[in-house]
Amino acid sequence: MTAPFLPRLLVRHLPFYYGWIILACASCAGLSRQGGAVATLSVFVAPMTQEFGWSRAAISGAVSLGGVLAAIASPVLGRLLDRDGARRVLCIAVLTTGIANLGLSFTVSLPMFYLLFCIARMNFAGPFDLGIYGAVNNWFIARRSLATSLATLGQMAGLVTLPIVAQLAMTQGGWRGGWIATGLTVLVVGFVPVWLLMVRRPEDLGLSPDGRTPDGPARPGSPAARREPSFTRAEALRTRAFWLLSLFTLLAYPVQAGVSLHQAPFLIERGLEPVAAAGVVSFFSLMSGVASMVFGLIPARVPMRVKLAMIGGLLCVGTLVLLSVQSLPAAFCGGAVFGAGIGGLLTMLPIAWADYFGRTSYGAIRGIALSVQVLAQASGPLLSGVLRDYTGGYETSLLCFAVLSGFGLLAALLARPPTWREAA
Repeated sequence: MTAPFLPRLLVRHLPFYYGWIILACASCAGLSRQGGAVATLSVFVAPMTQEFGWSRAAISGAVSLGGVLAAIASPVLGRLLDRDGARRVLCIAVLTTGIANLGLSFTVSLPMFYLLFCIARMNFAGPFDLGIYGAVNNWFIARRSLATSLATLGQMAGLVTLPIVAQLAMTQGGWRGGWIATGLTVLVVGFVPVWLLMVRRPEDLGLSPDGRTPDGPARPGSPAARREPSFTRAEALRTRAFWLLSLFTLLAYPVQAGVSLHQAPFLIERGLEPVAAAGVVSFFSLMSGVASMVFGLIPARVPMRVKLAMIGGLLCVGTLVLLSVQSLPAAFCGGAVFGAGIGGLLTMLPIAWADYFGRTSYGAIRGIALSVQVLAQASGPLLSGVLRDYTGGYETSLLCFAVLSGFGLLAALLARPPTWREAA
């Protein structure tokens, strides 16, 4: 496939590997992705439900429905990613998310809110995830952990930035001004770099993954020196590792989405001021970014299943700390531990799929697994919202999420790398 003109021009003159440009584009797209994040929506929950009288379950349903739509679309998008690369997928995702965020400022009814936020949420859960990590995994093998952690850091920057941008805009223009500021940020940061500079694979520019010369060997003993796995989707589905990673996903992602969406309103109910609650949400996102870097730097000799088990433990402990929050310092402590688990989850799970099954059919394999992920994400906010409306508080849902995280830890410990014998 022919690469865009500007990358072909730049690659002749750049003093460094073009993959770092790809990583920068993926990070910009990652920041824009947060226009559909539950952490961003969480700062709008209180003012929008207060104005329209919607229940928490009703507003959570938009997150869940958007996830269901992403689950339906992801297998098809995965094949598109393998064929055409991340550029087309991410450009469409950024444009439609930004426009949907702007449109949310004109919300006058619950169906209108559902229509617009479901678009943003579908993009968040499907196209953005496939495009960002598909691009990184195509361009990096030996440096995959570092590159993925940096891409996740870009997304965490969005989770830190967009809730603050929205909250500050809301102090001047209400929640409608908050959505306008969010949409403009998404469009300005995300579209242009991806459109101009993203390239499908290093081979399209005459390069090799990690910046090696096309026929040059990798450093002896490095991950690139070993044979990269190359499973087809059919082969991957016959392995035990595929289903155990899917089970871990099914257990971890309701916790990720369910706690994230209702974090701010839960803290407000515990007596925190709205600005303080938004600060905790942003600090949780900051710690997610820090954790993404820390997990990316863990040596490759530490088994992936151990890293995933650590993530399950952090989610469990962080949820239990939040459950006991009575003060601002405790809220920051719970947000820090839970955020560390989220940063590890967002970083290590895409690496696990690429390391276990390779990059040749990454989109097709990840597209199937992503359907499990987004359905799990969809269930978390809905469960939390329904239990909040039924019990009058978030304590029951937080306890459920702590239990799910504990079972996720056990599933992770069983998820060993696949073997060719299983796939045969």
